[in-house]
Amino acid sequence: MRLPSRRLLALALASAIAAPAWAQTAQEPPLAVPAFGTPTAPSPGSFVVSDIRIDGAQRVSAGTVLTYLPIERGDTVDSAKVGDAIRALYKTGFFEDVRLDRQGDILVVTVSERPAINKLTLTGNKDLKTEDLTKNLKDIGIAEGETFDRLSLDRVTQELKRAYNNRGKYNAEINPTVTQLDRNRVDVTIAIKEGKAAKIRHVNLIGNETYTEKDITDSWESKEHNWLSWYRRDDQYSREKLSGDLEKLNNYYLDRGYVDFSVDSTQVSISPDKRDMFLTAGITEGEIYKISDVNISGDTVLPRENIERLVFVKKGQIFSRRLLEATSDGITMTLSNIGYAFAKVNPIPTVDRTGRTVAINLQVVPGPRVNVRQIVFKGNSRTSDEVLRREMRQFEGTWYSQAAIDRSKVRLQQLGYFETVDVETPAVPGTSDQVDVVYTVKETTSGSFTFGLGYSQLSGLTTSVQLSQNNFLGRGNQVSVEASRSNYLQRYAFSFRNPYFTDEGMSLGYNLSWREFDYSDFNTASYSTTNAAAQAVLGIPLTEFDSVSLMFGIDSNEILTSGGTPQSIVDYIDAIGNRTFHAWRTELGWARDTRNDYFMPTRGTYQRLSAEITLPGSTVEYYKLNYEFSKYWSLSPALVLRTGAELGYGDSYGSDTTRDLCWITVPATSTTLAYNKSVDCGSNPTANRRTVTASGLPFFENFYAGGTRSVRGFRDNTLGPRAYDTYYTNGQPLGGSVKTTGSIELIFPKLFDSRAARVSAFLDFGNVFDGTKNFDANELRASAGVALLWRAPVGPISISYAFPLRKEEGDEIERLQFTFGGGF
Repeated sequence: MRLPSRRLLALALASAIAAPAWAQTAQEPPLAVPAFGTPTAPSPGSFVVSDIRIDGAQRVSAGTVLTYLPIERGDTVDSAKVGDAIRALYKTGFFEDVRLDRQGDILVVTVSERPAINKLTLTGNKDLKTEDLTKNLKDIGIAEGETFDRLSLDRVTQELKRAYNNRGKYNAEINPTVTQLDRNRVDVTIAIKEGKAAKIRHVNLIGNETYTEKDITDSWESKEHNWLSWYRRDDQYSREKLSGDLEKLNNYYLDRGYVDFSVDSTQVSISPDKRDMFLTAGITEGEIYKISDVNISGDTVLPRENIERLVFVKKGQIFSRRLLEATSDGITMTLSNIGYAFAKVNPIPTVDRTGRTVAINLQVVPGPRVNVRQIVFKGNSRTSDEVLRREMRQFEGTWYSQAAIDRSKVRLQQLGYFETVDVETPAVPGTSDQVDVVYTVKETTSGSFTFGLGYSQLSGLTTSVQLSQNNFLGRGNQVSVEASRSNYLQRYAFSFRNPYFTDEGMSLGYNLSWREFDYSDFNTASYSTTNAAAQAVLGIPLTEFDSVSLMFGIDSNEILTSGGTPQSIVDYIDAIGNRTFHAWRTELGWARDTRNDYFMPTRGTYQRLSAEITLPGSTVEYYKLNYEFSKYWSLSPALVLRTGAELGYGDSYGSDTTRDLCWITVPATSTTLAYNKSVDCGSNPTANRRTVTASGLPFFENFYAGGTRSVRGFRDNTLGPRAYDTYYTNGQPLGGSVKTTGSIELIFPKLFDSRAARVSAFLDFGNVFDGTKNFDANELRASAGVALLWRAPVGPISISYAFPLRKEEGDEIERLQFTFGGGF
């Protein structure tokens, strides 16, 4: 290599630099030996520097070279100092070659600068992100604008190979290329061929007599190649994964009482083509031990009986490391919740190998009681500290509580303003009883201003202008202004909600809306409505997870029918005797939310129960009950199970409305033709008499099912009762007063490396019915399929493909369904 040879040459010059120049010094008459204590004269082969000249420096200034040069004017220079100077200048990393010469009493320093990196390019990397690689390369010194060092580039090559080896990619190739440019610059290109990861073909345990290999390795991250490996990637070998699996192997036996268990040997073999891995572990099981005694010692802080209730290990039980750790964690957590942040529990076992028993002494070391000095927020550039601080359950100046700190983190995640929330509790310097609590957040989009288009199979093309902000001006208020138009809907709306109308967490909101809705384009019965509404909503927190809401509103709903409107709807309107329905309505709701995240929950439950009623004096008096339920189960880091259900029921209260109507003919005029009109019979002939009744839940408040938000695979809103007539031979969906839907969904959160997208496999079922008397479980429909939900920058996108599993003749099937621009 060029660089080491130049260094050897430079060092050789350092020792020989005195040859011609130093000889001239030797010819000069020697100075008289001075008296003791006075400066000595230069020895033969050295000289006193009168000046220093720097040659060859371009980007590096002469002053910088002089700063690092350990020689100044007036110094006496000999071969040893020359060697020290060359080494000092090389150590700076700025120079590729250094040479020292003498011209008379002038020291001439000639340097050849290392080139600057003009451009750094990475190609072929997929497993390792470019931004992560660029950051790590910069730490090593390989970055645009930095001085190029060939040794650093060699180090990068080795580190990259090691990184890919740790990911099981032993065929990875790292090929750096350096292109020389003018003005002493270079372009550096690092071409990466990652290759394919070596797959684990066989895992073999030797010495397991009590348990099968399948049971032992069931929780391992390193597994033999299987049909799910394309998703789990559990067949890819890495040293870290194997170390963790061997720890799981040790825990497996210790949890079952095998105190003397040991892993005697491990062997990892790789095939000649570096594509297949073979793992072997030799173990000794030993014998099962039981617990002979459990004792608690140390300063328990709390009464001893309180601590004893947290002990899961009991005398006579088979020894279990898992239960012992659960006991230690329980005691530690209990103490940490009352201020002892550094509490420890040291389990001290006394093993009797003759009797095969273990005596456990739980030594409690509480440490100092810790106070929280201050709570700090980082990363919230748009959101004010006040919005975050009001979600805190840990307060400044109070005793440390791990449970309160963790709950505060969850509440921040539930706001929906942040992509990630991390918390640290650094100790206050110089103290042993104070900590700070630091929450670091990464903000995400909490609102949008949209002027654009959306499309769904149900609504067709949608044009909209919408300003929606869940964190308005960073104060946590929710504001929305909307104007939209689609095939079946024209809507204008404004809403505002202050989630902290009072310091205690009471919320207050207002909703104003006006809409024209054509149900004939909504896959439902043929009629249209014009609706105006105003509402006020009050929310009151009951507990950390529970809240109640109270809504009061007024609205006006005008119904317009057509020749194709089902007769049952026409009769209902005629029975009321008015096409405009006025309502004073109120709603009482209860909700419980224990989910751990706003966008992508992996555990927790959401429930909501609501009762809506129109008050006496409304055109129609009725009520609606609705219950929603969702529960998330974290089966593994790569798999989440969601179970959900929605139940709805509605009916009228008070007496039914009945009218006797007769048809009369209205004579033609100069501007209209003759037409039939339905009026109260009175003294009119009875030949055209008919009796109409309005009872039950009004048709315009019916529940609907089918489509992307209930039972996928069936066309939106088409399940349930239908009206048949000569206009619509296939029937018009009417909806129903009873709704029963449910879903079981397997979510794969790790399939995409993004919190904004997720893929799931689902099973949906449900239907709507006309009253409880008509409910029939045999009429429930069911479907199964896969779905993609993506919170894209241009708007949320939902795509599903479903196969109806349970259907009937006449059902409207729609396997591929999608929405763009609507909510999830």
